[in-house]
Amino acid sequence: MKLRQLIGLSFILIAAVYQSCNSQPTASPIIPGDVQLDRYLPLIKDKRVAVVGNHSASISDTHLIDTLLSLNINVVKALAPEHGFRGDKSDGAMINHDVDAKTGIPIISMYGKTKTLDPALFKDIDVVIFDIQDVGVRFFTFISAMHYVMEACAESGTPLIVLDKPNPNGMYIDGPVLDSSQRSYIGVHKIPVVHALTVGELAEMINGEGWLTNAAKCDLTVIPVKNYTHKMPYHIAVKPSPNLPNDLAITLYPSLALFEGTQISVGRGTYKPFLQIGHPSFTDLEYTFTPVSIEGMSKYPPLEGQVCHGYNLENIDFKPHFTLKYLIEFYQKFDDKEHFFKPYFNKLIGNTVTMEQIEAGLSEKEIKASWQPELSKYKNMRKKYLLYPDFE
Repeated sequence: MKLRQLIGLSFILIAAVYQSCNSQPTASPIIPGDVQLDRYLPLIKDKRVAVVGNHSASISDTHLIDTLLSLNINVVKALAPEHGFRGDKSDGAMINHDVDAKTGIPIISMYGKTKTLDPALFKDIDVVIFDIQDVGVRFFTFISAMHYVMEACAESGTPLIVLDKPNPNGMYIDGPVLDSSQRSYIGVHKIPVVHALTVGELAEMINGEGWLTNAAKCDLTVIPVKNYTHKMPYHIAVKPSPNLPNDLAITLYPSLALFEGTQISVGRGTYKPFLQIGHPSFTDLEYTFTPVSIEGMSKYPPLEGQVCHGYNLENIDFKPHFTLKYLIEFYQKFDDKEHFFKPYFNKLIGNTVTMEQIEAGLSEKEIKASWQPELSKYKNMRKKYLLYPDFE
């Protein structure tokens, strides 16, 4: 069967499967970029291809790299972000250069001793594909990986194709805009905690705002999502990372992840991460959980082996929004306030001010009011890069 026939047949079958599985309440199914084989296969035919992806790079339960190889695309290299190329590594685990056991393709780590890429790695590459499910939060490391892929592509002159996916937290904007003093791998871009961009839109923003080194431009092509708007909720069928088990955890993640810069457990080391919060000292609270080492999820969880008392949030009605409610409540409840926060908190929130505001007893309303001038600037800038109808 000729490649053109294979492309057509694959697209029809995959689209049909995707439509039957997609539970979106829309007249037409949401179709991510990677499903649209007819849009990007002509761009990579007869070229040497590198794929930046993980387990979320899948089409109808088949990894993108396996699909491309079945269509005789010359995939010569894979690049792995946090959690590894197949998404089976624990949080924070160092990813080493390796060989994919299933395909024999070399895997280049983007989450090892260094997290940047040597452009020389692309000397035998004609085009790079980025296909990873993001959750729309500034400190989610996959967008940092995309940034450094763009850096290497810009320097080496290698084109980049971003296969866009919907943002499950893409229907609102909130949180402080990153202060440049707190720039790190979990905060590369001058965007708010909840930025309401898809990875494709963010890539366009990175290029357009000159955020790459020396304001370089990456040769960028985005394959947009079909039938998507920022007003839409989006169910992710495959966990975007090992510790985000369901839609509610993804919705809570922007707010609860801030606890990782404190003494409080967010349930890492359990099968309900980001669905429960607690600490051993809160003995007046009845709900308990005990973090343990879980390979492939959290090998060394905070407060391992200690009974934590706190809240079970898995049955709450939590509409998508960013809140400091739980953070402020637990700070006020914590006896040793001097040690409640860890230095990591400022990297997560993206400034040094919010911690001081909480310590000073400011309300959530007062703290959020202080973010508004920078948020207004961001919202105006963001409009230039939207690929989909907005939520407003």
